[in-house]
Amino acid sequence: QVQLAESGGGLVQAGDSLRLSCVASGRAASCNTMGWFRQAPGKERVFVAATRWGSCSTYYSDYADSVKGRFTIYRNNAKNTVYLQMNSLKPEDTAVYYCAGTQRRTITQYRSDYDYWGQGTQVTVSS
Repeated sequence: QVQLAESGGGLVQAGDSLRLSCVASGRAASCNTMGWFRQAPGKERVFVAATRWGSCSTYYSDYADSVKGRFTIYRNNAKNTVYLQMNSLKPEDTAVYYCAGTQRRTITQYRSDYDYWGQGTQVTVSS
């Protein structure tokens, strides 16, 4: 069982930056995938970014079109932590951001493919 805990959310102005952190604890496959999703009020939870995690032979990442060029997902295996660096934030980025994990080695954007979820952290971007 893997537990995930996010932190780093807050209230910022448009154009500002934030970094979200997700600490993983518990047993996990040697190489798996960690991702970030977000859910705005009244909307479905949608994919933001994902990266391979752990002892993988290769590493790569994937992003939703809406955040490409602004958000960066990266990991620190020694700290069991995945980060989401968010730059040039827009009001439409306002949402609860969730960290998620799956034992799949192939990155997936499908919410149903993820087995573990954090409790979420609120990001609010004012105009």
